[in-house]
Amino acid sequence: MSMNRREFMQLMAAAAAAGLPLGTSRAFAAGSGEALYDPPAFGNVSLLHMTDSHAQLMPIHFREPSNNIGVGAARGQPPHLAGEHLLKFYGIRPGTREAHALTCLDYVEASRRYGKVGGYAHLATLIKRLRASRPGALLLDGGDTWQGSATALWTKGQDMVDAQLELGVDVMTGHWEFTYGAERVMEIINGPFKGKVDFVAQNIRTADFGDAVFPDYSMRHVNGVDVAVIGQAFPYTPIAHPKHFVADWSFGIQADHLQQVIDKVRKVGAAVVVLLSHNGMDCDLKLASQVTGLDAILGGHTHDGIPHPVKVKNPGGQTLVTNAGSNGKFVGVLDFDVQNGKVRDTRYRLLPVFSNLLPADPAMQALITKHRQPYEAKLAEKLAVSEGLLYRRGNFNGSFDQLIVDALMEVKDAEIAFSPGFRWGTTLLPGEAITRERLMDQTAITYPTVTVNEFSGERLKAILEDVGDNLFNPDPYYQQGGDMVRVGGLSYSCTPAAAVGKRITDMRLNDKPIDPGKTYKVAGWASVAEGISGEPVWDVVADYLKAHQSVPAPRLNLPTLIGEQGNPGIA
Repeated sequence: MSMNRREFMQLMAAAAAAGLPLGTSRAFAAGSGEALYDPPAFGNVSLLHMTDSHAQLMPIHFREPSNNIGVGAARGQPPHLAGEHLLKFYGIRPGTREAHALTCLDYVEASRRYGKVGGYAHLATLIKRLRASRPGALLLDGGDTWQGSATALWTKGQDMVDAQLELGVDVMTGHWEFTYGAERVMEIINGPFKGKVDFVAQNIRTADFGDAVFPDYSMRHVNGVDVAVIGQAFPYTPIAHPKHFVADWSFGIQADHLQQVIDKVRKVGAAVVVLLSHNGMDCDLKLASQVTGLDAILGGHTHDGIPHPVKVKNPGGQTLVTNAGSNGKFVGVLDFDVQNGKVRDTRYRLLPVFSNLLPADPAMQALITKHRQPYEAKLAEKLAVSEGLLYRRGNFNGSFDQLIVDALMEVKDAEIAFSPGFRWGTTLLPGEAITRERLMDQTAITYPTVTVNEFSGERLKAILEDVGDNLFNPDPYYQQGGDMVRVGGLSYSCTPAAAVGKRITDMRLNDKPIDPGKTYKVAGWASVAEGISGEPVWDVVADYLKAHQSVPAPRLNLPTLIGEQGNPGIA
């Protein structure tokens, strides 16, 4: 498709408004990766950041949310922007590759036009390219790397560990890594990672004496500049997952200790100090306003693709807060110009990873093929065909989650079903086969057991209120970063801005009000309780899919939202 001068100038203006170099805009227009993946080098210290890849070694589709609601001061502010509101905020032209990477708009059509994203063989090519123009660049991995796929689950994360080593990761922190258990984590850190990858977490201590479990930070010497990378693991690991995985460790935000670590590394000569965080972006924004001495927070956990850093003021100056999306879909590039021991200026680019613009790196592709080969037949097993778009991400029921709760209700003969509000999980386009691999992308965890319980109406409301507060509490330190529990059978209304315990109203089953004193049969999975036994959720959903063979687009069971008209977090 040709472009006239007026259209070209409009594209240039949109790129300038978005803070993109003109070469990037040309690359989006022409469909070439040459300019897009050659951002101009700047300064003398470069950090390459990826996070939340969730074990997706191969290129995939991943739909960004149509709702990412912010409440209170967060309403309409990054990261709580969706669809056209995000594009307008950042001055990004609709219909471009960048618009597709960052939003859900015209998702199916745009996916077919621009192709898949991510894939470690393509990431490897990009990382090598960036390092060639940025000598000494450090590659930082924000965690949620070892979990999220069938092969990662079946190899206990070994496929991802090997991929990280091949990619050349320098420093990482963690979250879902801990669901393999403390022993497995330490086996990797003291084994293949030793002397190669620094696993850092200033906020994990032994539960008995408060001793450090991991180093607080990694100090690296880059082009004559001392760079400190402090680690911040997911603060709520023992609450969000079965506690027995990390029974002897304590977590938390630990802001006071973080300040001590910052002061320590500054005192010993660090000119650049960053936090490699798995807090979630809202939590990072608050933390950046409270601690001093951080040049930047490179964040993860909430899977927000944010084109430009948020500048947060604090008593010591300001801190840049970034978040680099998920699923291997983005790489953040943060360049520092450091002179006389001080940061003088910075540049940041969030590069979308379009697989068809980056040739596969042969060594990484060979590694991926080796790990997948023993499981190829199982991964490719066709369970059904999806007639509609299947996706997960969003504050409320995604279509793949709707399929899961529909399956739980039918197979377990339950009136109501719950599924966790996880933010990981790939996307299937209409007409694609639902293979065993794609099902495992939604369910591959170490505590997958399906449960069936009798819950009172009062208990049902308490569950919804509890998860709703985790998502919509105006204080980020009380948010755990997931989305709302997915619900089948039960309808309800939700007022995100309401007070604790008052967000959920008008709960109904078959259009009849839920009786607080009555009990209801409820199916679910991924319980964090101890001693749960039974069949894994992937077997239950596989039985459902095989019985149906062709699955119509699920009818989403979405709550009635109250008070959110015009919220820029809703596309």
